[in-house]
Amino acid sequence: MIGKLDPERLEAVFSRTGVPDEDVVQGPAYGEDTALLRIGNELLVVNTDPVSLATERIGTIGTHIACNDIAASGGEPRWLTAAIFLPDDSSLDAITDQLDAATHDIGVSIVGGHTEYAPERDRPLLSLTCLGLADEYVPTGGAQPGDTLVLTKGAGIEGTAILATDFREDVALPDELLERGAALFSDLSVLPEARILREYANALHDPTEGGLIDGALELAVASDAGVRIDRERVPIRESTEKLCEAMAVDPLKIFGSGALLAAVPEERVETALTELEELGIEAAAIGNVERGDPALAIDGERITEPVRDDLYELWL
Repeated sequence: MIGKLDPERLEAVFSRTGVPDEDVVQGPAYGEDTALLRIGNELLVVNTDPVSLATERIGTIGTHIACNDIAASGGEPRWLTAAIFLPDDSSLDAITDQLDAATHDIGVSIVGGHTEYAPERDRPLLSLTCLGLADEYVPTGGAQPGDTLVLTKGAGIEGTAILATDFREDVALPDELLERGAALFSDLSVLPEARILREYANALHDPTEGGLIDGALELAVASDAGVRIDRERVPIRESTEKLCEAMAVDPLKIFGSGALLAAVPEERVETALTELEELGIEAAAIGNVERGDPALAIDGERITEPVRDDLYELWL
């Protein structure tokens, strides 16, 4: 068994959350990746994320997925703690160099954490906690019927970069295409587009494990609404298409960090897309939010249960 718990098992986790606190504005909930805490007159957004399978750029991936959740909640990531579990010494310098470089790129300070040897592991494990401040919180569960779904950059960005590095020996593709795929590590941050879309969106969510399909389903469930996506309108880069085809995986079902999914009121979509274009950020309207039971409609299929990330089969 690998990957996230199913919603039913998560309920057991959500039912055991310690002492009630009136300053917890947003606590644990399915589809919500961050907590929102009231600290005096400030709103503190907190997220924790692990990375354990991708190895070549684990520090880069870990930093961005933790910071992206803060950005996708309307906040500005500022502080990071990093817990690092190492099977041996071989990857320590690479991981810490990656953490340092990625946090410099975003403008985040590493303020603490923990590092230890875990020789029973066959690869490193990172657990990163990011904290940031928000003027206004934007939840995953705020989508309203009639909203348009906007996706930035494209599907499967993180998964493409992983395929081009961790699995490069398994694909018979030109080096130039593999280099373009690996270069997508530089596109993992969603902070630039989040700064724009948080001014327009009722809901924001960054698709991670399970890709766009699982991310859209999480938004639907959290918002108690139906979501419909037109696959033909989803931006997919050439390197993503070629690598996914070579490895027989669905670009909409692989790790999707680097894209931001937004539910935007219809009358505000054109303005939001124009601002993104002016900043040089590709984005497209890919679907809409509908009344009805929480579900994702795509390719003539109605999805109500979380999907398993297609990359997991490659690691097992």
